[in-house]
Amino acid sequence: MITAMKSDSHGTALRGADSLVQAMRRAGVCRIFALSGNHIMPLFDALFGSGIALTHVRHEAAAVHMADAWNRLTGEVGIALVTGGPGHANAVGALYTAAMAEAAVVLLSGHAPTNEWGKGSFQEMAQADIAAPLTKASWICVNANELASDFAKAVRIARSGRPGPVHLSLPVDVLEAACGSMIAAPMTASDLAYGDLAPGDAAPGDAAQPTRLSADAIATIIQRLLAARRPLILTGAVTMTRPGRQACAALEAALAIPVVGMESPRGIADPSLGTFAARLTQADCVLLLGKRLDFTLKFGQPPAFSANCEFVQIDSDSNERERAGSAVGGRLGHTFAADALAAIDQLTRAAPPYRAAQATLAAHSPDDVAPASARASWCADVRAAISYRPPAWANAKASAVERLHPVQALRPLQALLDRHPDAVLVSDGGEIGQWAQACLSAPHRVINGVAGAIGAALPYAVAARCAVGPGVPIVAVLGDGTFGFHPAELDTAHRYQLAFVLVVGN
Repeated sequence: MITAMKSDSHGTALRGADSLVQAMRRAGVCRIFALSGNHIMPLFDALFGSGIALTHVRHEAAAVHMADAWNRLTGEVGIALVTGGPGHANAVGALYTAAMAEAAVVLLSGHAPTNEWGKGSFQEMAQADIAAPLTKASWICVNANELASDFAKAVRIARSGRPGPVHLSLPVDVLEAACGSMIAAPMTASDLAYGDLAPGDAAPGDAAQPTRLSADAIATIIQRLLAARRPLILTGAVTMTRPGRQACAALEAALAIPVVGMESPRGIADPSLGTFAARLTQADCVLLLGKRLDFTLKFGQPPAFSANCEFVQIDSDSNERERAGSAVGGRLGHTFAADALAAIDQLTRAAPPYRAAQATLAAHSPDDVAPASARASWCADVRAAISYRPPAWANAKASAVERLHPVQALRPLQALLDRHPDAVLVSDGGEIGQWAQACLSAPHRVINGVAGAIGAALPYAVAARCAVGPGVPIVAVLGDGTFGFHPAELDTAHRYQLAFVLVVGN
């Protein structure tokens, strides 16, 4: 085992690995999902006794999936730690699922030593280049004195704008090198601020955008929505956490306009949305609040949307705003740059006086202004469509002997999920996953998301138990194909005594 050079009470020199661990503690990191290997052993050594828990997994991709679920369930940035070369390559595929789920994840990968680059070093690989297309930012830390600031920067980028994964490669000689003293003080709000990134700190389209709406923008958005007779607000994956859904419910109540979160690869055919697709065709104004105008929304085209439907957009990413304009042209009436969650809060707080003014105007000009009663009826119709499930499901039975219809198998699990206010539903896979999303609900829900990739459910369930603690029901429903990706994580669950209910469609 490599021995760390520990600092004394006067803050003497530390190794790079020690300084990085102190930076993690300052950032509030309390758990890392990891798989060990030669290039990261100095960091493991530094982590021992740090107070940061290590969940040691069986596959590098599982570590990233767990970090993804950890972020979605706790709101804390998820940290995955893997070794270099093939370990890094194994982890990269899981970054796409995290990116599409808008999960703030930092992947730390070991790396060949800097003094051997280009010489055929053990497991040498262009790791930052490989991860770059799937992350908001990806780079190699080349100076032990900059490891702490690089980590803080990675956390800021992961959380800013549209959240997503960030990758740092850690050369083993940089981890082992001596560095300056550290002050182990907690990071301040400004250290980890969402919107204070300097140019070059994040991928193009994130750092340069303002995080909040102007007063004029708020007025334009609310007035346009209240002028419509069948308005809708569609939100993206970042709002599908429990706090995100609570914020959306508050916005819906404030405006009396349906707010619908979307995170399924099936888009408007998401089984948890019932017959919502039929109502979408009737909308006359849609606010895309952090929701990409992509395949999940049929690119905004008829027949999914009315040819006369107007769009308003709030998005922190300039690329997404440009893409929406290309998709629907002149039907994109207004577009604004802002963080989705901040915008939700702003619109919720600003809504009451606008609604009061609109009601007064409607009383005097009923032919020109959509009455509040019409919007209330529309909102009720949309909610009824989302909650609709075929009446035949009440008595659904399998036609084959000794078989269960999916509804028979899954609906009884709702009683288990109803036992605790922090219960977690994990759903992944093909058809069985869709049945679970249609039949079951829970305060926390973690699904494979817009990426449409299968295989993450077992790692999600492991991370869920780490996140919510003992005694909270966790039900994971997955297909047999999904189970085949990471069955070894049952060993992880067993080693750490992490209990959950696993239902596998066969």
